[in-house]
Amino acid sequence: MFSKEELKSLDRKYFAVIAADEYDVTVMSRNTGHYWYIHNPEYPGKGSCIIFHKHKASHPYHQHGRAGTLRQAVQRIKGHDKWQMNGRI
Repeated sequence: MFSKEELKSLDRKYFAVIAADEYDVTVMSRNTGHYWYIHNPEYPGKGSCIIFHKHKASHPYHQHGRAGTLRQAVQRIKGHDKWQMNGRI
């Protein structure tokens, strides 16, 4: 479950926050326009986030990876954006 503090700490200058609650966060990167959905099912235990990604709103999501925390998921997303902006777009 994402805490209120974690949800408040989302970088709203970097991301357009589409939805955010205790179990799901959906954002769009303002740098790449890519969409990200982070789900915390708390299974098999607390701190297991599944990261989904898509390039355009009309595309389906694909699983991009996992992270232990929302903060780690955001770091991975920013790392992917950096990779994209270095000639991958």
